[in-house]
Amino acid sequence: MTLTRTRTVGEVAIGDALPEERIDATPTFIVSTAIATRDFQDVHHDRDLAQAKGSEDIFLNILTTTGLVQRYVTDWAGPEALVRGVSIKLGVPCYAYDTLTLHGQVLERGDEVFVIEVLGRNQLGTHVTGRVRLELPEVAR
Repeated sequence: MTLTRTRTVGEVAIGDALPEERIDATPTFIVSTAIATRDFQDVHHDRDLAQAKGSEDIFLNILTTTGLVQRYVTDWAGPEALVRGVSIKLGVPCYAYDTLTLHGQVLERGDEVFVIEVLGRNQLGTHVTGRVRLELPEVAR
């Protein structure tokens, strides 16, 4: 889905939908992204300890989820889009072997800054809701 040319202000309108993206939350993906974000909590890499603490399995950490939301929007917007802010709210966990499906929509528009609403769902329900503030250029570069 990565756009090689950045979308411009004139190409984006309130209500525009972003294409769906599906991410398989494999155990390797969950463990490697937890380690990459320096999150060594056992619930993100040790199934036995996660289950002993009452969890169904290992699950995505918040930093990974935040990064996935941001990447989803920037892949759609293009390489010169500038992220001005990301806010998320977590819902149900995203466990190993779940599929996280991201949807997005342009919610607001300023002069050059847009607010993109993102929803991520898995088999249990809503994993993440978020908003990304994104600045786009006036003209293509």
